[in-house]
Amino acid sequence: MLRVGLALDPRVEGEILATMLDLGHRVAWRCHDGAELEERVVAATPVDVLLVSPGADRLRAELIDLADRVGTRVVALASGESERRHAAGLGLVDIVLLPVDPEELDRSIAPLDLGGDSPRPVAQAAGRVIAVWGAAGSPGTTTVAAGIASELAARGRRVVLIDADTYGSSVAAMLGLLDEAPGFAAACRLAGSGALDIEQLERIAVVHPSPSGAFRVLTGISRAARWTELSTERVATTIERCRAWMDDIVIDTAFCLEADEEISSDLFAPRRNGAAFAVLGSADRVVEVGAADPVGVTRLLRGHAELVELVDPSRISVVVNRLRGVALGTGPAGQLASTLSRFGGIEAAALLPEDQRVVDAAVIAGRSLRDQAPRGALPVALRRFVSTLLDQEPAPARDRSRRSAGGARGRRARSRSRRAE
Repeated sequence: MLRVGLALDPRVEGEILATMLDLGHRVAWRCHDGAELEERVVAATPVDVLLVSPGADRLRAELIDLADRVGTRVVALASGESERRHAAGLGLVDIVLLPVDPEELDRSIAPLDLGGDSPRPVAQAAGRVIAVWGAAGSPGTTTVAAGIASELAARGRRVVLIDADTYGSSVAAMLGLLDEAPGFAAACRLAGSGALDIEQLERIAVVHPSPSGAFRVLTGISRAARWTELSTERVATTIERCRAWMDDIVIDTAFCLEADEEISSDLFAPRRNGAAFAVLGSADRVVEVGAADPVGVTRLLRGHAELVELVDPSRISVVVNRLRGVALGTGPAGQLASTLSRFGGIEAAALLPEDQRVVDAAVIAGRSLRDQAPRGALPVALRRFVSTLLDQEPAPARDRSRRSAGGARGRRARSRSRRAE
């Protein structure tokens, strides 16, 4: 028997109330006032499930967040497509369209953890995490991340592409998934309540079809203001669950590496950049992307200095994107290699040529670069990069994380010492 709360449209409440009683569930309380609902979730009798009509006055992001905190599962009963889209846009996964058969409704609200009070077994982590990161200025991290995911999938690997950018998510737009709910936020909410497993990941993820190899996508948050849903702990837990699900986890990561605790007196407040720190800390390989122009190279050098404070340099592969002679002059590849080596001690793992025509055509068609132009200069360069570097097996994640944490602390200490001098 479940304890159920109802926040439904009066037109459907009577029928659903009778259905809950027939199914043997206990209706703990009912609420018709949208302004009062969030207070009832926290202060009233605790419920296992909240059935809510997804109107704007009832279903809001704040309500979902409060329900997560108290362990209440929110299930939206949508009376039409507009209400379904509203609920999906908030990242809610449990959405049932009305009218619904009583048995189907009972299955929809069944507890996610079928193991009773016993903890759900977690498969041993095996998948490889590849974080794609770049400094400010849009150097093309999403293009590179999507390209890497498609190339790995074409090799027969099981791949998921995750959009963890808390400032400007764009994976969904690039792959033509504009109507989809923010899947990564939904996964993080389930991780926060201990209910995320492979079955739930399969349900949340969107499949990006491809003749050369399909891959899964966990789309990003629809508004930057929703960054609080991607807390450090939730993101780290979600990544670990994905390791047991896929061979390769490719993550598009936000640019900002500012430590919030340096500017905030509240040590327990959410961290805006916590998701980026969690991704970089979990990654077996970090692909750092920079743009091949004077401004982009400057940002790459500065960003690299920040990145090596957090990540062991042996785990970083630098990729320079949009290489073209008009931006750097004669012999751009040689000039770029010399500049990176002289001022940053960086040896780029790949130089990706400018190919905006192919990128634009792929975005319009919602296709991967490989499918849009398999013999194009940019897809071929990405394919070569994946073949020569990313096919290498990483060191065991736990051993590596301990070494890199110590190395990062040592590098930060040396950096402070140099600044003091």
